[in-house]
Amino acid sequence: MNTVKILLVEDHMVVRNGIKLLLESDGEFTVIGEASDGTEALSKLANGLAPDIVLTDISMEHMDGMELLKIISQKYPLVKVVILSMLSQIHYVVEGFEHGLSGYLLKNVGYNELLFGLKHVAEGGRYMSEEISLALLEQVSSGQVYTDTGSNTILDLEISERELDVLELIADGFTNLEIADKIFLSKRTVEGYRQSLIDKTRVKNTAELVKYAFQHGLLKKS
Repeated sequence: MNTVKILLVEDHMVVRNGIKLLLESDGEFTVIGEASDGTEALSKLANGLAPDIVLTDISMEHMDGMELLKIISQKYPLVKVVILSMLSQIHYVVEGFEHGLSGYLLKNVGYNELLFGLKHVAEGGRYMSEEISLALLEQVSSGQVYTDTGSNTILDLEISERELDVLELIADGFTNLEIADKIFLSKRTVEGYRQSLIDKTRVKNTAELVKYAFQHGLLKKS
């Protein structure tokens, strides 16, 4: 079985070693390189290191994770970048996804969500920590007016009733686990519905999904 190859970029050695142990304990990941900042990471890529995912912090000396992302997106478009940071400011998330980011995870993320997010990215998806998704939802829903354009209906998008149930609960700010409890599904099934909705509406993430749903009349703003 092929493992997902990771280049781990983190300036604190103790933290870096801890993340490496967590990833490799799963068996589906191999940390093939480590760097303490973006400059060192780019040097390793230039010397032929070929990771599937670069997992990087943002705040680092010499070159931070956001600058690293921009360069990798241009020079190594096949390499996916996931940010793992304590910084939860929305502008970092928005800027990251605008420059080709594949995932944004907070360092307080649970072990299972960390692995799920990275596996989802490795399979070609995009992922954000639930905490980030909820913060974006709050920003999207506060003080903004959404209009029903009528251009895309539920029927046009072939959204099932169950998917619509999940969509409504996502818009209400519930996590995947809370949604699963409410409608008697597994957390993984809810995650699948969430990703299916993102794919069908052709948006990049959960916040854009909710914004799209209000704008196109799939949900009504109360």
